[in-house]
Amino acid sequence: MFKKGIFAAASVLALAAATPTFAEEKTEFKVAWSIYVGWMPWGYLETSGIMDKWADKYGIDVEIVQINDYVESINQYTAGAFDGVSATNMDTLSIPSGGGVDTTALIVGDFSNGNDAVIVKDGDLAALKGKPVNLVELSVSHYLLARALDSVGMKESDLDGVINTSDADMIAAFATDDVEAVVTWNPLVSSILEDPSATKLFDSSDIPGEIIDLMVVNTETLADNPAFGKAMVGAWYEVMGLMAAGDEAVLTEMAEASGTDLAGYKAQLASTEMFYDPAAAVAFTKGADLPTTMVNVAEFLFDKGILGEGAPSADFVGVEYPDGATSGDAGNVKFRFDTTYMQMAADGAL
Repeated sequence: MFKKGIFAAASVLALAAATPTFAEEKTEFKVAWSIYVGWMPWGYLETSGIMDKWADKYGIDVEIVQINDYVESINQYTAGAFDGVSATNMDTLSIPSGGGVDTTALIVGDFSNGNDAVIVKDGDLAALKGKPVNLVELSVSHYLLARALDSVGMKESDLDGVINTSDADMIAAFATDDVEAVVTWNPLVSSILEDPSATKLFDSSDIPGEIIDLMVVNTETLADNPAFGKAMVGAWYEVMGLMAAGDEAVLTEMAEASGTDLAGYKAQLASTEMFYDPAAAVAFTKGADLPTTMVNVAEFLFDKGILGEGAPSADFVGVEYPDGATSGDAGNVKFRFDTTYMQMAADGAL
């Protein structure tokens, strides 16, 4: 299963800056998504006709497009080819928001709750000192490693570097004598842990709520077209209801579309904190922990030099929360967590 990483190019950011404003009333919209456990509902929404039903209710058309390359889907959104895209909080902050595209988290869908893990052959986290670690560089795995090291008072500089390793090569790499530690995601985690020498030291359940999966949309487009937000959120929570009820036909279709079977997909869901109930998503988004998480993410991105081109500090991009409070630069707010439409779903007002 493809997982999320971040490789924004300066040319994409420059293109985004040159893109005309999105602000306009319209009736046709396009959103992009890529394969990941928490985003499989977007494919089902398109194939089942549920998205069409909700779009028709509001007199609009919404096309949901699968993009095989996750980062490319965000790049295309940033360049103006799509009105919305499935993305993590980290990648939203760095690519569209860092590139100057004002973006709103319309749906807070889930957070990783064990899908991502630090795995070693011997020792504890402190024993990683002076050793190399294999991972997909500048991905959520890199962020997880930073948080794991921080939990024992270490930094990446205490390691013998990180070795950029493709997810496709991770299992084979761990099987070699040269590789002592990896950071990766499911289903790779489950496969690697079948090796008797493998020990999981730290996973995303140790930092709950920090690796967040979203559907983000252009802020001006949403402001000018509330019907777009209502249709998207209404359709999403209809499918969340089916999933929460354990509809095996629905889950099986998602499983097959993601390249696994029903049991495999259910295993992935078990380590994913899905917000099936919109009220739960609202409560999480309004929670006191989210600003702290976003500050941590901004500091990580700035440290790696990927918080927008030429960012002078970790406060470069302003992030706004549902109560109007901000972190980062309040004069450069480009990432907004807005619970308006999820609250409508919770209230049965869609």
